[in-house]
Amino acid sequence: MTSRSFRLQALAVLAAVLSCPVWARAEKSYDPGASDTEIRIGNTSPYSGPASAYGNIGRTIEAVFRMANDAGGVNGRRLTFLTYDDAYAPPRALEMTRRLVEEDNVLVVFQTLGTAPNSAIHRYLNTKQVPQLFVASGATKWGQPKAFPWTIGLQPSYATEAAVYARHILANVPEPRIGILMQNDDYGRDYLAGFMAGLGEANQRLVVLRATYETTDPTVDSQIIALKGSGANVFFNITTPKFAAQAIRKAAEIGWRPAHYLNGVSASFATVFKPAGLDASQGIILALYRKDVTDPQWHDAPDVQAWRAFMARYMPGADPADDGHNYGYMAAHVLLEVLRKSGDDLTRANIMRQAASLKQFAAPLLLPGVTLTTGRDDFFPIESVRLGRVKGQSFELFGDVISVENR
Repeated sequence: MTSRSFRLQALAVLAAVLSCPVWARAEKSYDPGASDTEIRIGNTSPYSGPASAYGNIGRTIEAVFRMANDAGGVNGRRLTFLTYDDAYAPPRALEMTRRLVEEDNVLVVFQTLGTAPNSAIHRYLNTKQVPQLFVASGATKWGQPKAFPWTIGLQPSYATEAAVYARHILANVPEPRIGILMQNDDYGRDYLAGFMAGLGEANQRLVVLRATYETTDPTVDSQIIALKGSGANVFFNITTPKFAAQAIRKAAEIGWRPAHYLNGVSASFATVFKPAGLDASQGIILALYRKDVTDPQWHDAPDVQAWRAFMARYMPGADPADDGHNYGYMAAHVLLEVLRKSGDDLTRANIMRQAASLKQFAAPLLLPGVTLTTGRDDFFPIESVRLGRVKGQSFELFGDVISVENR
């Protein structure tokens, strides 16, 4: 099939999904940001600053919404995506979010990135009763429907992912001596808490050194040298892409070759493994829930074919190995599903009801066996992962799907 045929097929499928009638629709109801012709969606992303590698998530989401608009919008309504640069700075994120809600009149805030920026806007959005949808962070705090009923997460929680690594280390590394590098904020602490819980109280003595860094630090070279000096033979690397690449490269430079576990937020060949050096990255273990679109084993998968067609038409010149495009594409389709299900009842309360009633939704690019399910008391949409290791220029999956519950 030609590239043009792929593009036409992808658009035809998307048009059919978005225009599918919602049975038993209620009378039209709108909150600010919705009308007969438009749905306004707000977002802040780090297009600059220390986490700017994640900016491609926002760019990809914007491109998916353009594709949706080209296919007729959602239930006949055009999507307007308003996204501002928060530079990964919490005060800036709050300032821009207030602008989105109070001046731009968005219906929802979607996919704000990072634990610290989302923490800054968390209480504000819940006080305003504006949906904070599918947060781009795995912190466990996004799954508290009783305390924060207007906020819902998306990806597997950091604590859950970290516990998976801890249990794998205990089962597979003889006499582990564990060194940890972590970002010194809520994101790092959430991973650490899950990891220590996964080790269990009796095994927490296996951690020989815990090093931290700030997002404003130029490098983590000194921390890696200290971790090697501690005698650690296991490295749990809790870092965002810039620092993950630095840590991998420095460990190779000084000849430190521990069993290396890297948090999934840095599972990117474009922004982590290639800059660090592919040779230095071989064997690193991660918990994965999405397909690597550059992996030959997924080449003929229909959702990967549709993704390639999307990238060719809407993001020409972008690096397909950048995991931000993969993640943004998947996340955008989750919101499209919720908006489609909401029909003509585009109130914020109904948006939250629909976000909390997903049933085994197979969003594009999820690994086989991984789906999204939510409920009134379950705001953790994805609770399954598979372990994989860097092999060549892709991930080699091993073991079965690991399902967990955060509730």
